[in-house]
Amino acid sequence: MTPRRQLVVLVSADLISNLGTRISVVTIPWLVLVTTGSPTKMGLVAFAETLPYLLSSALGTPWADRIGLRRTSILCDAGSAVAMVVVALTPWLGFAPLVALVAVAGALRGIGDRVKHVMFRPYAEAAGVPLIRLTSAYDGLSRVMTLFGAAVGGLLIAAFGVTEAILIDAASFGVCALLIGILVRPPAAPTRPAQPESYLSALRGGFSYLGRDRPLLGMLAVISALNMVANASVAVYIPVWVARELHGPSGLGLVLAAFSAGALLGNLMFTALGPRLPRRLTFLVGALVAGTPRLVALAISDELPVVLVVTFLSGIGIAAVNPLLGVALYERVPPELQTRVIGIAGSLAFVGLPVGALLGGWSVDALGLTPALLTMAAACLLVTAYPLLVRTSGPKTPARPTPVTTQ
Repeated sequence: MTPRRQLVVLVSADLISNLGTRISVVTIPWLVLVTTGSPTKMGLVAFAETLPYLLSSALGTPWADRIGLRRTSILCDAGSAVAMVVVALTPWLGFAPLVALVAVAGALRGIGDRVKHVMFRPYAEAAGVPLIRLTSAYDGLSRVMTLFGAAVGGLLIAAFGVTEAILIDAASFGVCALLIGILVRPPAAPTRPAQPESYLSALRGGFSYLGRDRPLLGMLAVISALNMVANASVAVYIPVWVARELHGPSGLGLVLAAFSAGALLGNLMFTALGPRLPRRLTFLVGALVAGTPRLVALAISDELPVVLVVTFLSGIGIAAVNPLLGVALYERVPPELQTRVIGIAGSLAFVGLPVGALLGGWSVDALGLTPALLTMAAACLLVTAYPLLVRTSGPKTPARPTPVTTQ
């Protein structure tokens, strides 16, 4: 199989895994609801999946380097499939085993997602695909999986029942393991440290490198802030605004869809134009457009069309941000440190999600909707303008041959 086809298989496997994760976000809480009737337990299960995902993304990567990225990916996907099969049987096992199994599945997916992302670079270079084009196309396809994953989960529950839906979810992870195990060959010359390192030494090396790279830290701070704004908006700000201004839920889906539609359009544009755009300026403009304007629109306008237009434009802005972070991680971080640094970076970027939900609810209760929106907008503006103050210097990476691109 050609390198380009192997890259397609690798990306497809990762997207199928993403789809399975989105399906489980719907099916597992529904299983808890129908078996326990407790919203509190639904929240506990969601927390039990999210926290291990964040921790394993950063803390599990030294083991992945030692085992091997491809092998780790296969083992994590196979383990996730087994865990989901057992989760489907939780009505007979009870709630505590369900929480433990979901935590195991979350931890496995955290490591599995990170190692696949590290594997993208050598396969893309072997295939002659520009990294910035790959990261942009992948970001757009991931958003499609996010959009449709929840809907697919609901349809599976309606068509087959919750147990069967979870089993189908488990099958998706099994498919990922098979695709990579059968169709994706190991890179010709996998990069490994010259001398084996202890776990703590390897982990310390990842944190130490990232701590010295101020531009990467600045980008991660921006993306974490944008994730915080996004989750606060989806979980609190937009529903409260819709209820206050529109007196009903009819506009909620429109506002959320406007951002997603803008992001998808932006991904198409950036995939085509990204290699020719100045990266630092594009990242800065995209971040500034993606966060603050949508909050200000909710704060100062009571007109749905205004909010929809601004939200749509914010979606276009976000489309450049994640791909540029991805290509910066690939190009700035030495190959032997990429698994650890990318894992830590992913955890730092995702921290904004739970923080956003908490701050969104607290700020509205404490300040009221409009002051909360303006306060969050000001904070987001300060953080997203941070790259203006950061010098582009950082740790130097070893010289690498320039990949040959195809026309």
